[in-house]
Amino acid sequence: MERLLARTGRRGLGCLRLPPHRKPDTTCTASPTDPASRQMHRLPSSTLVHRGHNLAACRFQRFASDRLVFGQWVDTCARAAACVHTSSVLPVRQTPYSNFGHKRKPPSKYSIFYSIFLATLFIGFFGFNGFEWLCKKFRVDAASEVESDGNGKEDRRIIGYEDRIRAYSTPDKIFRYFATLKVVQSGEVLMTPEDFVRSITPGTKQPEGLGLDSFRRYDPQRDHREPATSISPDSIFYKLGEHGLISFSDYIFLLTVLSTPPRNFEIAFRMFDINGDGELDLDEFNKVQEVIRNQTSVGMRHRDHNVTGSVDRGLSSSLVTFFFAKDGNKKLTHKDFIEFQRQLQREINKIEFDRYAGEDNLISEKDFGNILLTYAGLPSKKMARMLKRVKKRFKEEPQGISFEEYLAFWKFLKSINDVDTALSFYHLAGVSIDRETFHHVAKTVAMADLTPHVIDVVFTLFDENNDGELSNKEFVSVMKRRVMRGLEKPKDTGFVKLLNAMWKCATSTTTFLD
Repeated sequence: MERLLARTGRRGLGCLRLPPHRKPDTTCTASPTDPASRQMHRLPSSTLVHRGHNLAACRFQRFASDRLVFGQWVDTCARAAACVHTSSVLPVRQTPYSNFGHKRKPPSKYSIFYSIFLATLFIGFFGFNGFEWLCKKFRVDAASEVESDGNGKEDRRIIGYEDRIRAYSTPDKIFRYFATLKVVQSGEVLMTPEDFVRSITPGTKQPEGLGLDSFRRYDPQRDHREPATSISPDSIFYKLGEHGLISFSDYIFLLTVLSTPPRNFEIAFRMFDINGDGELDLDEFNKVQEVIRNQTSVGMRHRDHNVTGSVDRGLSSSLVTFFFAKDGNKKLTHKDFIEFQRQLQREINKIEFDRYAGEDNLISEKDFGNILLTYAGLPSKKMARMLKRVKKRFKEEPQGISFEEYLAFWKFLKSINDVDTALSFYHLAGVSIDRETFHHVAKTVAMADLTPHVIDVVFTLFDENNDGELSNKEFVSVMKRRVMRGLEKPKDTGFVKLLNAMWKCATSTTTFLD
């Protein structure tokens, strides 16, 4: 009997087990055959659970009233235990009912489209400023002291942040981030030539302790004995100012010069040459400069900021003197201006070369390949594989690249569009681009005499399958980006231009019926 009670009533009705020395109580009047008892058996389990103590009391009475046969009492106890056990395992609804049986009303399609439109409009108009605000709040400033691990992960993170500034920020913010000097008396922010090259060269890190609106104090009267730059005294940068430093106006002008092909300047000179003598005065040159600047990505993104002092005030007095003499009566020809552009390119190439050059004034083959891939925009793994191939090829017998060889290759790059046409003719004719063909095209089309060693480095860098032939499509695309130094890229996604076009279309009073 004890075992039977243990199997039937321990889980759900353990409290009903009677001690051995006691008999069932006979005072309860409830019986399994009573109508009330049968009605209770027909109640749902959930109702039994909610009634709690009343159910337990009734079951006690029901079992106590079984006085006929002790076996019948045991059978009733087993059935009651099974009933309680079944009701105890049923889930009880914990959360209250809501909506009174009605479904939730789905959102309107118009509200969804309207929300998407507002979000897109907000991102389009305030995306860049919001990005700059977030960067300012959570930026990893180069001025902050950070702990770098052995793998240089922290340096790569900072370089990645600075590359995004170069690619997507306004000229004002780029200038304030990479400039390193601030005049004590006037508060004017200035760049050194090295700062200027760093601002347009991806992958180069800003010096420690410097960053956005973080500058060194510069006093021209006290610091003139120790030049702030390491360029030679006959550098073209000294034409910009007495100390070879670059103001914000000079910065905009130099970016315009670098991002515009010489052919475009020649055409602009002829367009604004009113008397047809091939020369421009100061007013005519200002018009040429304004028109060309507005066509570049720098000019389209620039807005004057009086708060930060980043205002384009036109040519500096030193440049006016250099181009038009002190009295401003000298005329400027397009040949003189193209020569100025060529000298500026040479100075920038010299700064880039000196960053890698050793004591022998040579750079390694790997560093030369790294310079060529600076603006390539290729995946990092692919670039690493290309540079590893160059390093492995010239590891045993490195010769190095001289500055003259570097300038000769740059002369070749200046004619990359004509080279692209010539290589396309060879490709259409079914002729492979080997080293001899490449040297012939460089000499006849670009008038550049490339050494066999430079050509060997170029082929090792771009010959993926090691068949001795050059993939002219990838090579030309990478070299076109290299010669433009990334300045041809648009600084936005084009969404703002789309909104401006829509606004002009909506406000226009002209219809197709007019």
